[in-house]
Amino acid sequence: MRRGARGVKGSIVAARSGQDEAGSSDGPGRCCPLDYRYNAMALREAPTLSCDVLWVVGGLYGNTEALACLQSLISRESEGRVEVVVNGDFHWFDVDPGEFMAIQAGVGRWHAMRGNVETELARELVDGADAGCGCAYPDSVDQADVDRSNAMISRLRETARSLGVSAALCALPMLRRAQVGALRVGCVHGDDQSLSGWRLAHDALAASRAQGLPAAFDAGQIDLIACSHTCLPVADTFESPTDQRRLAVINNGAAGMANFADSTHGVVTRIAVDGLAPPAGSRVLYRTRLADCEVAAIALDFDATRFLARFDRQWPAGSPGAVSYRDRLACGPAYPLHVAARGGFRAA
Repeated sequence: MRRGARGVKGSIVAARSGQDEAGSSDGPGRCCPLDYRYNAMALREAPTLSCDVLWVVGGLYGNTEALACLQSLISRESEGRVEVVVNGDFHWFDVDPGEFMAIQAGVGRWHAMRGNVETELARELVDGADAGCGCAYPDSVDQADVDRSNAMISRLRETARSLGVSAALCALPMLRRAQVGALRVGCVHGDDQSLSGWRLAHDALAASRAQGLPAAFDAGQIDLIACSHTCLPVADTFESPTDQRRLAVINNGAAGMANFADSTHGVVTRIAVDGLAPPAGSRVLYRTRLADCEVAAIALDFDATRFLARFDRQWPAGSPGAVSYRDRLACGPAYPLHVAARGGFRAA
């Protein structure tokens, strides 16, 4: 397998660049269910947090080693009010009931949101309706990749239902907002329009800005969108056309798997008011200043060897999970770090 060819919700070329979310296909794994869609104005009414430090964690993907690493980092925050938002897809690789419940318990201590994975784990299949994994893959993704993701969600759904957690997952919000100092943050899983949207992917973001993305910030009354879903990190700043204030998008890629070439670490987002430095032992990848806050991408240096052993027990060689993700987990995708930091974001 070519490094990076798979493992970004199936592919590193899965961003939509203005394409309609349903694409020309509407089968499981490609369709965007109507209940995924919202208007950016919905962020005004989303559950709101107020804090001095906000961690945003997308794509934990059932990685209990990443969860332990994150818990350790956050425990070393020594000042201010600290909150953690887990913005979806915290389950994925964790088909073992013990692993699944460890993730469920860990995330339950924070402010969890549902991504497409949690939404489809909770979905009752009525009249044969089946969104598959809910990733809303575009036509550019090979059908074999889509089929493997659908097989993975089917197996994971069996675990979730055996544990009786479907209702709890269904009750989680799709959107959340936070006030960090003077900075208004909108937390989404996908983008400003859909739970599984690709408008904030690394290779779609520039086009989305040209196609009206800044208007979503006014509609949602926010200054920053923190997202995940597309599994490759990107962060950019730009100016509001209405009042010239500085806006930003930070997509943390995946907390629970490798994000950059020749690496194995996850990435999470930390937003903190001025003067509250990252906790000891943190490794900042890139950062910018927005309003009175620092917005930073933090490396999540979990024990990759231990995680791969856990992964191999759940997804042995030849399984859908191994074929789609094993190479990326061990070596990283074909995506260099310098591509992720754009606009006012600078390498630490």
